[in-house]
Amino acid sequence: MSDVPIKATPEDAPFPLTEVDKWILSLTDEEYTYHDWEDVKKIIAENNLSVLKRKPSDLRRYMKWTAETKAEYGSMTNYLLRHRLPKAWGSPPFTPVSATPFDDPSDYRVLMNDWPYGLTSDMTHIVVWSRTVIETDPDTGDMTPESRRTVEDFIKRFFVERLGPDGEDKVLWFKNWVALQSVRALEHIHIMVRDVPKDILDEWTTELDCHRLLN
Repeated sequence: MSDVPIKATPEDAPFPLTEVDKWILSLTDEEYTYHDWEDVKKIIAENNLSVLKRKPSDLRRYMKWTAETKAEYGSMTNYLLRHRLPKAWGSPPFTPVSATPFDDPSDYRVLMNDWPYGLTSDMTHIVVWSRTVIETDPDTGDMTPESRRTVEDFIKRFFVERLGPDGEDKVLWFKNWVALQSVRALEHIHIMVRDVPKDILDEWTTELDCHRLLN
């Protein structure tokens, strides 16, 4: 990758920028303050998700990559279907095995976030993609109480319990409001974990047989 700085302005944005994003573009990496665990925990507790930010150089690269990817594939959805999501899903509208999100392993895929937020080095940013619709409130764009409970149950059994007695202190999650999603056509939630060894991260993100197309 080239070390030449990428120049990007809000006018170049291939997706809606928050006011925080616009401010980040005015900074250098040296001026940037990374999100630590307590900061992310507070942001999620307050549902103040619009203040989550990427490192300035990462945001510029993400904007450039998104523009180039949309130009080549037509949309972010097309790129993700081609290169990241299970081939067994086919194309939207999907036909999930279960109408309940994260109920059947074939209906979700756990992946490392290719473009994580600017987090301290003890944290890892994961995305869980779902081919089952996660219900949201049409007025607010936020999750309904029922869908939030469904996701919380999944987070507990898949992530928290795998990490043992201290698991609850190592896992945070959120789902962006509709207005904040850069990939709106595909359902996904964000997971933040801390101090999780690579072997467990690899276990979580392993492609399963049910994700592959049968020959």
